[in-house]
Amino acid sequence: MTERTRSSNALRATRAVRTDAALGSAGGRGKVLRRLRPSAITSRVGRQKFPLAAPSWPASVPRPAPTPELGVYYDTAWARRYPARLARAMVLDNVTRPLARVIASPLIRGGEALAGLEAPVIFAANHASHADTPLLLSCLPLRFRHRTVVAAAADYFFDRRWKADAWSLLLAAIPIERTKVNRRSADLAAELLGDDWNLLIFPEGGRSPDGWAQDFRGGAAYLAARTGRPVVPVHLDGTRHILPKGQRGVRRTRTTITFGTPLWPEEGEDARRFGARIEAAVATMANEAGSDWWTARKQAAAGVTPSLQGPDGAAWRRSWMLSAAPDRRDTDDGVEWPRKTH
Repeated sequence: MTERTRSSNALRATRAVRTDAALGSAGGRGKVLRRLRPSAITSRVGRQKFPLAAPSWPASVPRPAPTPELGVYYDTAWARRYPARLARAMVLDNVTRPLARVIASPLIRGGEALAGLEAPVIFAANHASHADTPLLLSCLPLRFRHRTVVAAAADYFFDRRWKADAWSLLLAAIPIERTKVNRRSADLAAELLGDDWNLLIFPEGGRSPDGWAQDFRGGAAYLAARTGRPVVPVHLDGTRHILPKGQRGVRRTRTTITFGTPLWPEEGEDARRFGARIEAAVATMANEAGSDWWTARKQAAAGVTPSLQGPDGAAWRRSWMLSAAPDRRDTDDGVEWPRKTH
């Protein structure tokens, strides 16, 4: 063995002895344990390149925008599966309906218009309060109640994850774009109608700011023309006193829910004209709530039904023209009729 070989072997032996000594010492063991920590291993793996880590995006290729998960893109399919439907039915029947009787004391009119009507249908109602949706759902006949989805504003009810989850579960809400026409919203609503789900929609696009209705939009009329399903006009009277827009706290009052005669689009009638007929039907029922059935029909036949949007004028005058909280009186035949108070 040469002198050079002996020197090399001695050097390797010295290094092995030093390593063993380091491992046997407290400081050496600490270094080894620190290197074996999960965080240390993760950091070393994270510094590795593909395939041990996610590939980097080429700088010369434009990165696509991430797919939105809220608003009109929120997926509500989970809320129409059996477990969610069962939970929603239990809440609606055992919590919402009893509360509606206590807080709103609803009087239901026109229920005979729904007696022979086959589902699915589109319920189009005026909108004055957040109480409108749970109240109307609780007053629907059983065969409609648990098979109805609610068209809700995507920018209000689906702007945050917790809100989207809550309203999808509690109300079977689906996101609808109310500021512009959105094909995704329309396709979803039409698909659900084709799958035998009823649809509750508020054609005003939002709650009334002052108690008077806003102009009806054409969403309900368009969906009816597209799917061939009827529209049931609905008028809710008194709900603005329960939970008015811009105020907090719930107040007890009496309400009246009136279901109108189902409407179908006529041959050659476009969505705009059909939407006007829907609004006129709701206006007639609103007139009935403030007078009586015969007077409302006479004025409708003469074309002098008061507008849902109220009179033109200053805000104080429009507020003054609104009726006070609804009152009722019992007639001789035992039927409760609303009485307009000033």
